[in-house]
Amino acid sequence: MQKVRRAPSHGTVEWSAAALLCDMDGTLVDSAGAIEQVWSEVAVRHELPRPAVLAALPGRTARDILGLFLDDPALIEHEEAWVERRQLAAPGVGPIPGARRLLSGLPASRWAVVTAAPEPVARARLAAAGLPEPTVLVAAEAVVSGKPSPEGYRLAAARLGLACERCVVLEDAAVGVAAGRAAGARVVGVGPGAHGADVVVPDLLSFTDLEVTGEGVRWRFGETS
Repeated sequence: MQKVRRAPSHGTVEWSAAALLCDMDGTLVDSAGAIEQVWSEVAVRHELPRPAVLAALPGRTARDILGLFLDDPALIEHEEAWVERRQLAAPGVGPIPGARRLLSGLPASRWAVVTAAPEPVARARLAAAGLPEPTVLVAAEAVVSGKPSPEGYRLAAARLGLACERCVVLEDAAVGVAAGRAAGARVVGVGPGAHGADVVVPDLLSFTDLEVTGEGVRWRFGETS
């Protein structure tokens, strides 16, 4: 089993990257309550085991999640549209601690969002959380294969004009970590579910001493108190 290195608490490790490629839900945006509400309704609608449905959520698109439980392509397409409408209306979205400070300190050319959410949902959640609007947003519609495929992260890096190997991925879910690593990037895990990341931090307050350089961005992992 791969060991996960946790960020030290005294700012002793310095990292740099050409850009940060950020997952959204659980990484930048705290939307757990809204997501759980919508997918609990899906479980009731189709008499599915709620724990199994909720366990399948992290990092996956609605289509991929529905495909685990439903066989009819037309029904999956119908429910995917229903889920998107419900997600747009679901309340209770806010920023992950440190997300506003981190993104506000970065030029638009130095970060992107890569999410399994549909683009309208992604933009609505980022706005509800009070976060800057990304210049590069790779949402569910932009890729053929969702995470753990590296397609989304590679596309985001390409849209920034960068090689993915020069970027750092921020992720909260194991499938997203796998996608970032498969894309060739180093991965910072955010929260306890980011298994397999190069380093794990509790939230984005751990990014300290942020500095934009000619080659990208540099920071330290510091104390969160």
